[in-house]
Formats: sequence, structure tokens, C-alpha cells
Amino acid sequence: MVSISSSPLKRLVRTGGAVAFGAAATCVGRAAWGLPVALGATPAQLRAVAERSPQFVDGRFVNAERSPVITAMDAASIIRAWMSRDERGRPAGPVPLVSNESGPEAAADLAATWYGHASALVEVDGHRVLLDPVWGDRVSPSPTIGPRRMHPPPVPIEDLPAVDAVLISHDHYDHLDLPTVRSLLRTQTAPFVVPLGIGPHLRRWSVPEERIIELDWGQHADVGGLRLICTQARHFSGRLFTRDNTLWASWVIRGPSQRVYFGGDTGYTAGFADIAREHGPFSLTLLPIGAYGAQWPHIHMTPEEAVQAHLDLGGDVLLPIHWATFDLAFHAWAEPVQRLCVAAAEAGVALALPRPGERISNTEPPPVKDWWTALARTDDVPR
Repeated sequence: MVSISSSPLKRLVRTGGAVAFGAAATCVGRAAWGLPVALGATPAQLRAVAERSPQFVDGRFVNAERSPVITAMDAASIIRAWMSRDERGRPAGPVPLVSNESGPEAAADLAATWYGHASALVEVDGHRVLLDPVWGDRVSPSPTIGPRRMHPPPVPIEDLPAVDAVLISHDHYDHLDLPTVRSLLRTQTAPFVVPLGIGPHLRRWSVPEERIIELDWGQHADVGGLRLICTQARHFSGRLFTRDNTLWASWVIRGPSQRVYFGGDTGYTAGFADIAREHGPFSLTLLPIGAYGAQWPHIHMTPEEAVQAHLDLGGDVLLPIHWATFDLAFHAWAEPVQRLCVAAAEAGVALALPRPGERISNTEPPPVKDWWTALARTDDVPR
């Protein structure tokens, strides 16, 4: 055993300990910087809005179908999987981006630009709607901890054209991003059209009341020449430890001649057929295909389920979202799109598979080009 009884050595240990403690405190401080604001509204503020909804039952929002999220056994397997995860959830090289497609000055009858993950800009009957915009570096309340994007935004948020509305599906960090909201307050004048409970978050972040439209399932808002309809999804919500205190939703974007469905983030649900009966068919569906896992089968769709959802909705073209940008599950990076291509071919479903930043339109639909296989790792075997 080494003695540290000498005075110089004691001072060195004390100094080293103080430096280590200071460094640790600095790291913790950086990780926690801004966290209270990023968390959004208080539980009391959220509950005051939530209690007016028939979807709010026994103190929480609920799905239309029983949808357990994670059991105690699942939690243990998730921890084991998370501790042993490798690089398979990341691309093998830089994701190709399209950064020079601003589109025409006037919005098209039907077009879409995918920016990565669930962020997209759709053009419907001459109007533009921005969907789940996330331009931040991390999808987390902390600037230093949490999933980091695997490719930069294809275009600066300041370069987006003026939009008529900003639609948000739910309050998870990969769909509702405080830095992006702050940027849009500077660069846009459009209202935020959101599910119940997200309004208090926006108010906490100084979004003016006149720019907040808060809806329950089945309600709608007319913005310009579009009707934006809040429809059900099968998911959950929460920005820290408390879950299901804000509503999650999908959206129907209905113009005089075109209809677009935005799934946001959802598990497969019988509600897709109901939405089709009431609001379909759809020229374009944007449906999530990634972040699925055996531990949470009810609240994230597999690629095969996304194809079935598209068929249920009576969709024409399917544009997959919720993949490629953030590593949020345990599947390989390219697996969602690989499985999607197989399932869509078998079902006869037309796909739009743009690179992040690439615009597609009904007048000039691009041929499907495989840009992802070159980035797949050798062990990316679809399952």
C-alpha cells in the first residue's frame, strides 16, 4: 500500500480531486444547460389543456387501441441492447444531400421535399406546409447528450421559402425541437398547428398566441386555402419522465384538388382505414419506416406495416420518413429502406425515395435511385 501521508502528496491529491470534480461539474453543467426551458411547459399547464379532451383518461392521453410501450422485461432487454450496440445504426459514409433545390417561387399543386427524419415541406394546391421541422444537432433536452444527427440539414433553415403553416405531430425531441422553433420565430410568420398540449410548450418558448392553433383528434383548422385535419396516431408523448401528458397526432392536408397524409410517428393502427373512409384517398402519404423494434411493436411501424398503412389509406405514392438521420433503435441504418423496397414491390406500391433535400413533384416524379446501398455496412442484413 502506498502512503500519502506526506504534505506535498496530500496537496497534490486534493488538487487533483478538485480538478476532477471541477471538470465533472463543468460537463454536467454543460449537459444541463438550458434543460428546464427545453422541457417546455409545467405539468399543471399541460393538464389545464389536456383535461378538455376525450382522449385524456385517468390523468393521461391514451391511444384508441391498447398500446403498451415498454414492460419491465423489455426495459432490461433494452438496456442490454443499448450497452452492446455498435456502429450498425450509422451509415458507412456521408449521406448524400441535395442543397440547391429551392423549387419554383410559386408552390406546386403537389410536391414534397424531405429534409431527413420526419422533417419535410409539402406543396399542396399552391400552398406550403412544413412538417415536424428539426434542424437542431441533437434530439435531446441537452446540447451535449443525446442522439446526434448523422447528416447535416440539407439547407439552412433561413433558406426555406415562406410557408403557410407548420405542422407538429407530437412533443418528442425528434419532432419538436426548441432551437428550430426559435429559428422559425425569426424566419417565418406562419402559425404552428399542433395537437393538444403542445400549445403550452410553445407559449413557454415565447411563440405568440396568434401563431398557435391547438387541435384535438377530429378537429380542423382552415389556413389559407388548405384544411388541416388532426387525426389519430398510435404513439405516446413526453419530454422527460412524465409520459402521455400531451396529445400525439397524424395530419390530413386537404386542398381543393390534392390530399396528403402525414403520419408523423405512429404504430400500425386500424385507424388508418377510418381516416381513409373519412378523408381519403391521398395523392401522397408520408409514413414512418424506422426506429422500430421488438421492444416497442405497438408504437413504431415496421417498413412492411408502413406499406400496409399506405394501402389502408388509399395512397398513390408513398414517401418514407423517420429514418436515415438519427440512430434511435437497434436496426441497421439501411435496413428500413431495404425492407420497404421489398414490401412495396410485392404490394405494387409506388415509392418516392429522395435524398435529403431533394424535391419531388407530381409533374416530374424522379425515378427511384438507390443511394443508400453504398452506405450500408456489410452486416446490414434485413430481417
